[in-house]
Amino acid sequence: MTAPPSTPCTAFAGTRRIASGPLRQVAVKAKEVLDRDPWAQVLIFDDSTSALVEVDFRGTAEDVDRRLAEPPPGTQQGTQPGTDADLSPAAARRPGRPKLGVVAREVTLLPRHWEWLAAQPGGASVALRKLVEQARRADPGREIRRRAQEAAYRFLTAMAGNEPGFEEAIRALFAGKRVRFEEMSEPWPEDVRDHALKLAAVAFVPVEAWSGQ
Repeated sequence: MTAPPSTPCTAFAGTRRIASGPLRQVAVKAKEVLDRDPWAQVLIFDDSTSALVEVDFRGTAEDVDRRLAEPPPGTQQGTQPGTDADLSPAAARRPGRPKLGVVAREVTLLPRHWEWLAAQPGGASVALRKLVEQARRADPGREIRRRAQEAAYRFLTAMAGNEPGFEEAIRALFAGKRVRFEEMSEPWPEDVRDHALKLAAVAFVPVEAWSGQ
């Protein structure tokens, strides 16, 4: 995935953490490592989701930094793709409402579900959005825990899949067993273990602790 230059990230060279901070800063550090060792296995993770961030490392460190500082094609500086500010002059003149970040994806429902949705004020799309928002507000603790589990799992799969106790650590992560997770990750490379524990910390907070937020 690509990311804005200010996105908090962490980079690893093999199992060694080499940088943490805004993407631009982390990418330059990663480039310096690659210049010293072209065979280094460098991975950059989004700190929020653990998604791998794609960086074009061609040229010099200054080239890498400059490319990241430039807005993506079709956007204006300071805006993000998918917002109503992310409209080229041609797009701004098109009839109809702006995109506002709406993403079209296929949803499979039974006929009676479509009938119910179509009968709701605003139609199916509006009704589905309201249902999703209501579900998120109704149980924020589970949503927060789920996101933390997914971020930790994504990082663990990329960085600790071959480490001893990996599968048991994953089971402990999704079962909310902090002590077991710490036991299984103890033999792992220090930087990998510490980052995994940081990502997983929220997943071990009892759901009840998030009530009212």
